Amino acid sequence: MMRKVSWMLVGILCLVFVLIQARTQETQWREHLAAGAKAHREGRYSDAVNSFQAAAKDAEAFGPQDPRLATSLNNLAGLYHQQGKYNEAEPLYKRSLAIVEKALGPAHPHLATSLENYAMLLRKTNREVEAARMEAHAEAIRAMHSQKGLAI
Repeated sequence: MMRKVSWMLVGILCLVFVLIQARTQETQWREHLAAGAKAHREGRYSDAVNSFQAAAKDAEAFGPQDPRLATSLNNLAGLYHQQGKYNEAEPLYKRSLAIVEKALGPAHPHLATSLENYAMLLRKTNREVEAARMEAHAEAIRAMHSQKGLAI
């Protein structure tokens, strides 16, 4: 009987430890994301890149299909895009887009935003046909949600 109680306590302690660690990872991810956004607003692009990269690394721990990873990658891609570093931004936009579509579904409003972000990069790199296709897809998602009366 005592042995069962001991193992139950060990199990409970392990669960508590895992929950605390997960909470710490979430907090750390949010802090890196906020620091990156602040540095970006202040024009400290090197600091913003470092913070967004740290946020992406933190988010990797949540799993390869976690929307927090997509957010981190999209923010880093947007920063590179703004700086004209299109070759660095594009793979991040693509990966973010794939994660959003898989994690949230093909009709989620966040997918529309991801499509629009990537389409802007495609336009900057003179890929108008591909950009127009992405924009049309984003518009279809937004129209579907508008018809349903959903806020997006």
